[in-house]
This record gives sequence, C-alpha cells and structure tokens, in this order.
Amino acid sequence: MSLKPVPDHLKKGLKLLFVGFNPSIRSSETGHHYANPTNKFWKVLFEAGLTERRYFPNEGDALFEQGYGFTNIVPRPTRNAAEITKEEYRQGKEVLEEKIRFYQPKIVCFVGKGVYLQFSGKRKAEWGRQPDQTIHGVIDFVAPSTSGLVRMSLEEMTEIYSQLRDLIV
Repeated sequence: MSLKPVPDHLKKGLKLLFVGFNPSIRSSETGHHYANPTNKFWKVLFEAGLTERRYFPNEGDALFEQGYGFTNIVPRPTRNAAEITKEEYRQGKEVLEEKIRFYQPKIVCFVGKGVYLQFSGKRKAEWGRQPDQTIHGVIDFVAPSTSGLVRMSLEEMTEIYSQLRDLIV
C-alpha cells in the first residue's frame, strides 16, 4: 500500500490555519487531517471553544467553510515525526512559507512546538501567540501537538488552544 499526502485545505481569507508536522498513517488512509483515533485535535478544538460542537476528521470540510484551514510542514505520512528528515523539513519550510505568503491567513497555529521551531528557525518558543511575526501580517501561534504520543493533559492543551478564541475575533 502506498501512502499518500492528505490534501491541504487552503484558501484566501482563512481566520486560522492549522499546521501540523505531517500526516499520520491513518490520515493518509482516510484522506482526512488528524484522523488517528488517539489524536485529541478535534476534542481540543471543541473543549477550547473554537467549535460549537465536536467535529470528526471526515468533517474537515465543514470547518474549512468556517474559515479554518489545514496543512503540514511535511506532506509525507509517517508513524511519528521522528521519521521526518532534515531535508524534508528544509523543503517543507520553503513550501509552507510560500503557502502562508500567498493565502495570508489571519493566524497560523503551529500544532506542535517542533513545527514552529523548524519553520521559524528559532531555538525555543513559549506556548501561545508569538511576540514577532515570521511572515508580515500573519499572527504566529504555537500550540501543543495533539498527537496521542504527547504526554500533556487535555486540560493543559485546552487552556493553550482557548487563547486562539480572542485572536480570531
């Protein structure tokens, strides 16, 4: 079975663009972002007040219509982010930068501190809104990865993601 990238959900005028590391095997199989049953992404969005109900991975199009987009820094599906090569990150950073410049979302939410560090070239970052912009006119926001491999409580994740509510308005 050949693994395929998950299609981006991108358009101009997005309120919020979520950027993950790369698709999971399950996302590749289904064609939907954050599709692994152990991933807390959809639950966190609801608990943080970013959606009016809990959506499921196959409902990404409905969130897209509400102004939420999805992409990844690396398109190749893997079991975990540790399998991503330095060259894939380097190429992914260039492509992602072009996407963000072209589509100009209001906010880019990096779903995982590592995604932001790879993209920005910085050595460290705090959770939440970043003090400076990587791309002029776009707010950088760093949130924890919602992967089932991450050992952060749902409450801690939700608290960080809930900061996005005030930025979207």
